[in-house]
Amino acid sequence: MPLINNQTSGVFVIACTPFTDDGAIDVTSIDSMVDFYYDKGADGLTILGMMGEAPKLTQAESIAITRQTLARSGEKPVVVGVSATGLAAIGELTKAVMDMGAAGVMVAPPSSLRTDEQIIGYYRNVVETVGTDVPVVLQDFPLVTGVQISSKTLGTIFEAHPSIVMLKHEDWPGLQKITDLRNAEATGRRRTSILCGNAGVFLPEEMQRGADGAMTGFAYPEMMVEVCRLSNEGRYDAAQDLFDAYLPLMRYEQQPGLGLAIRKYVLAKRGAIASAAQRRPGSTLNAQAITEVERLIERQTLKLEALK
Repeated sequence: MPLINNQTSGVFVIACTPFTDDGAIDVTSIDSMVDFYYDKGADGLTILGMMGEAPKLTQAESIAITRQTLARSGEKPVVVGVSATGLAAIGELTKAVMDMGAAGVMVAPPSSLRTDEQIIGYYRNVVETVGTDVPVVLQDFPLVTGVQISSKTLGTIFEAHPSIVMLKHEDWPGLQKITDLRNAEATGRRRTSILCGNAGVFLPEEMQRGADGAMTGFAYPEMMVEVCRLSNEGRYDAAQDLFDAYLPLMRYEQQPGLGLAIRKYVLAKRGAIASAAQRRPGSTLNAQAITEVERLIERQTLKLEALK
């Protein structure tokens, strides 16, 4: 399986972790979910991320899910989230998944980091722990982690550690950060791949700012694939028109605390997974919310028909 690098582009879907209604891992749905994502055009997957409920998994479960996902993915690259409170756990899981054939690992900063020096030191320790031969994705998601990483600090980290080959960009507002990083590269700093998250709600603008694609888990990955393709062709109006058809559902999914429940409901409705269940603690959709989601999907379908 190929490793990610600083030129990696496309759509790497953040995969959910399928559970049965009683909270067990649904191994059958792992296969159907992986097939679904690739059938919809995904270039790769990222598993065990925040939306993959990774903190609710044991180390053994994380390894088992990785092994099954890699086996089902064939030659498609799979990035594995290995974020943890301690470096020992990061190192142990990284070694296990890389030995199995993962394309790289993703690490978010712990919420305890406050200063630039602490952030720079943390990623130095991460690279020392996992080894310089392991491609690393730096997840910049301050809305969840509470860690603010400036463009300048990111640049310092990227220059010091060539094995950090990708930024998962999820700052909000953060479009200027993409511009800052690309401008710095134009004046001599090494290139870093940038794939964007936040459920794709800023994807058209991110692509025009110089992003290489998306790394997020919206339940209609075919939209992200097509928006990236059209943007790369310079067809920005067509990309925006397509994006706009999906935007109301994406907006609805952005509700804090409810987003994963909405995403899993839609994935189950589309046949990707058997159950929308989350492992406890987790939220569920009530009847009124389900009605609202169904209405948004219906309107989305009508808008897509009008675009044909």
